[in-house]
Amino acid sequence: MAGFALEIVTPEKTVYSGQIVSLQAPGSEGSFGIMAGHMPLLTSLQIGALRFAEEGGNEAWMAVSGGFAEVGQERVTILAETAERADEIDVVRAESSRQRAEERLASREQEDVDVVRAQMAISRALNRLKVGG
Repeated sequence: MAGFALEIVTPEKTVYSGQIVSLQAPGSEGSFGIMAGHMPLLTSLQIGALRFAEEGGNEAWMAVSGGFAEVGQERVTILAETAERADEIDVVRAESSRQRAEERLASREQEDVDVVRAQMAISRALNRLKVGG
């Protein structure tokens, strides 16, 4: 099966660089799949699970938190706000983050609670728990 290059980059580092045969990503308009020969595409990503199959048959999962995907000739570049491999996710820390965000939402009577930020924190934590758990 024909493959293509995948590079996943965050502001801190290159999280992954290698050859893959398929990619499933959480687009802002819904999940989408990429295989070799896909038409060029530039799209935004939402919080969700990114899955790809390497040429050797290994399948990998990552938790991503927004960003962009650029599909080009024989190459896909993911520019993500955050990206964590499933085996690197600290499930205890993710659960703690979720609980803290839910507590912030529950205490809405305080005017300084940013509801949108708390909801995004919950979404990120739940995604990390789903991918890492």
